[in-house]
Amino acid sequence: MKILKTLLVTAAVSVAMMATAHAETKKIALVVKALGIGFFEAANKGAQEAAKELGDVEVIYTGPTTTTAEGQIEVINALIAQKVDAIAVSANDTNALVPALKKAMDRGIKVISWDSGVAPEGRSMHLNPSSNPLIGNMIIKLAADNLPEGGDVAVLSATATSTNQNVWIEEMTKVLPNYKGINVVATVYGDDLADKSYRETQGLIQSHPNLKAIIAPTSVGIVAAAQAVTDAGKIGQINVTGLGLPSEMAGHVKSGASKSFAIWNPIDLGYSATMIANDLIGGAEAKPGAELKMGRMGVVKLDDKNEGAMADPFVYDAKNVEEFAKIF
Repeated sequence: MKILKTLLVTAAVSVAMMATAHAETKKIALVVKALGIGFFEAANKGAQEAAKELGDVEVIYTGPTTTTAEGQIEVINALIAQKVDAIAVSANDTNALVPALKKAMDRGIKVISWDSGVAPEGRSMHLNPSSNPLIGNMIIKLAADNLPEGGDVAVLSATATSTNQNVWIEEMTKVLPNYKGINVVATVYGDDLADKSYRETQGLIQSHPNLKAIIAPTSVGIVAAAQAVTDAGKIGQINVTGLGLPSEMAGHVKSGASKSFAIWNPIDLGYSATMIANDLIGGAEAKPGAELKMGRMGVVKLDDKNEGAMADPFVYDAKNVEEFAKIF
């Protein structure tokens, strides 16, 4: 009888411990602009790596099927109903998500934005993948470095409301006078849809016969633009550059459609966003001057807008793209 009682008590304690462990698992939602985009799938790999490293975190990778604010709002409302502990979002619109995210914060959910930011009132902090001025300068420099005599350049962006794209283009415009002879003739939007980005590139080629380069600061757009230039027989005449993934751009670098491009490691970005969200759940405060933990990426120091940068962009070309294409 005594043995039976001991076994029952032991079993009860074990069940209680398991329930407590389950209850303490933190749920962090990684909300992306749209599902099915290589950049965000790579970011999810990093987020899952962080969750495994932390041990008590479950990452919920989610997003709409198209790059719309409305789709993200639906996703966010569903996450609020699930009572997740944190939401880390790459926004399709700076302001449209704010009411839903404020609702989340009112319910005690930690909210950060990463990659593409949300207005300050809709999040506690924003993680830029790199310094916006550095990115803005980099994307125009990549085009100018291969145009010693100058020439006409066009920009193929994501959506017209995409926070990060607009900031990078603004920063690019600021430093444009530093690049003699470079003339930006148009900015068009492919909405991070491959087919629309392809058509917009075709339009640029037809409308601007003297076009020398296309800058696409979006991983979807740069691939579509490179393919459109290839199909138009313009390799060697129009250089496609901007921000892309080595795995998706290696073939276009080899063909000559793109001489070089840049990107930070999206795996590191998803990892860092998850680590920051976990730090906030644990009691860290996002305020100017604060240093939030990013695991193996170190810490991010917040500025007066509660924003911080992860790392500098890295340039890929024929010398190194194949090596990195095996990674992401």
